Amino acid sequence: MLQYKTMYQDIQEAITLERNEIINHGLYSEIKTLEDLKHFSQHHIFAVWDFMSLLKSLQIELTCTNLPWYPKGSANTRYLINEIVTGEESDVNRVGERMSHFEMYLEAMHKLGSDTTEIKKLLAAVENNMLIENAIGDLNIAQEVKDFLSFTFDIVYNKPAHVKAAVFTFGREDLIPDMFIEMVSDLKKTFTSEVEDFMYYFERHIEVDGDHHSKLAIEMVKELCGEDQNKWEEAKIASVESLKRRKGLWDAALRSIQ
Repeated sequence: MLQYKTMYQDIQEAITLERNEIINHGLYSEIKTLEDLKHFSQHHIFAVWDFMSLLKSLQIELTCTNLPWYPKGSANTRYLINEIVTGEESDVNRVGERMSHFEMYLEAMHKLGSDTTEIKKLLAAVENNMLIENAIGDLNIAQEVKDFLSFTFDIVYNKPAHVKAAVFTFGREDLIPDMFIEMVSDLKKTFTSEVEDFMYYFERHIEVDGDHHSKLAIEMVKELCGEDQNKWEEAKIASVESLKRRKGLWDAALRSIQ
């Protein structure tokens, strides 16, 4: 039977092409003005938001969120997901205030003057218990962004924990540091104080996800897939697809800027 290391390497090899296309995407170098950054943020905010639903779905599935409480699953997996949730849902912003990374991003958008109409429309729909597919369908956003969101919620509602964990890890956490390093490098050449909150958000993700969260997420995938080759194969297929959806979102953002 294949060992952890071999199966993990198999996923890494399978996602190499899509991962490199995202890390080297032409979008980053096209963000040359504040208006460009606004266009980018109005697309990216949806990925920042649905990330939390993917994360919370893992917490619900891997830990006990019911009453009365009982010890659900392995303590190691509970630790891994709860540690990530704490950091994503209640980090500190640039001035030391507690808030989620989504709230940080939304605050940065407000200060920049980005249009938050559609993301607020989505939040209102969700808070009013509208079906997520209807809420997404009602948005005035690029089809690629809708496809990205729809893929995420198909994973959230319909896929087992090991697939959710793989998409979370290889389509999000393990990708984010390298992706944002490219973006921060280009932004620093162009902007200064007017984008301090955005820079803090990006640099915080490079620091937290690169040094800590991505490692925890990888351990979570290994824990959930174990030595089951079928689970690793399902994880690989979903990971590749998640990266294709991210590239589509980036393509839509680039098209908006151009």
